[in-house]
Amino acid sequence: MLEINIPGCSNLQLLHLVSDVNGTLAVDGVLLDGLARKIDLLRDRLTVHLLTADTHGRQAVIDQQLNLQGVRVTPGNEARQKADYVRSLGADSVVALGQGANDAEMLKAAGLGICVLSPEGTAVETMLAADLLVPDVFSALEMLEKPERIVADLRK
Repeated sequence: MLEINIPGCSNLQLLHLVSDVNGTLAVDGVLLDGLARKIDLLRDRLTVHLLTADTHGRQAVIDQQLNLQGVRVTPGNEARQKADYVRSLGADSVVALGQGANDAEMLKAAGLGICVLSPEGTAVETMLAADLLVPDVFSALEMLEKPERIVADLRK
């Protein structure tokens, strides 16, 4: 568990990291170099979940690289499917990462929603739904390794 006390805001008790894949963890279907190691550093505190529409058809390779099994959302109502998945885990215990329009509801539902700027683009709707906006997924994962950064950004 990752516990983050944010003065004037909330006390987060995070158990799950739920992430979109394409655009967030991968560019053009290829996992970002060095990302597997960064995710491994968090596994002792958070259960990692991957949600994907598998846009590029490479999720099996990414699953193998991360030693995880991605959950595929079906075409149509992808945003609702992702948000429902977060709710099924207990939304308050989830930190969610994403950048596409179909990630906005998921970030809004999560106890902590982090929008990642991506070389593939980032939906304005998703930026507005997030608690935090970061320059890349590595920054998002580093914030989870060093949660005082989250406190500094969100305290009131």
